[in-house]
Amino acid sequence: MLSIGERMRPGVRLAVDVGTVRIGVARSDALGMLASPLETVPRGAGDLDRIVALAEEHAAIDVYVGRPTALSGRTTASTQDALDFAAALAQRLPERVRLVDERLTTVSAQGLLRAAGKNSKQGRSVIDQAAAAIMLEHALDSERQSGHRPGIDAAGEDHG
Repeated sequence: MLSIGERMRPGVRLAVDVGTVRIGVARSDALGMLASPLETVPRGAGDLDRIVALAEEHAAIDVYVGRPTALSGRTTASTQDALDFAAALAQRLPERVRLVDERLTTVSAQGLLRAAGKNSKQGRSVIDQAAAAIMLEHALDSERQSGHRPGIDAAGEDHG
């Protein structure tokens, strides 16, 4: 049986929670053990440039983009937007962009902030970062358990 260290590829990973107004970004440590909120990027002109710059600055081996899906597994109004964003990002970061399930990440992040005494107006940008961190934790857990890259290639081919 492989140990955790043998199952996890070394390297920082980023997670991106794409919203219509903001993009929450989280990063892992180089061992892929911990996920931490990193930044909130305003949605619009320059957002792809900033995500690419963060990936390069942190030497990210993977960038996980959340794929919004209803609890039933069906697509939502936000699904196509996230898929389009991921495809554009994959053009700039070939073979590094992966789509992962993001069900309940924002709800979980809101619950954590409420428990910490913050209201949603105080923490909108923090919620986006926390949702990205929760998504990244799920991806890291999946890789630790399976030994395989989580998600699917955003460019439509599975390289991992």
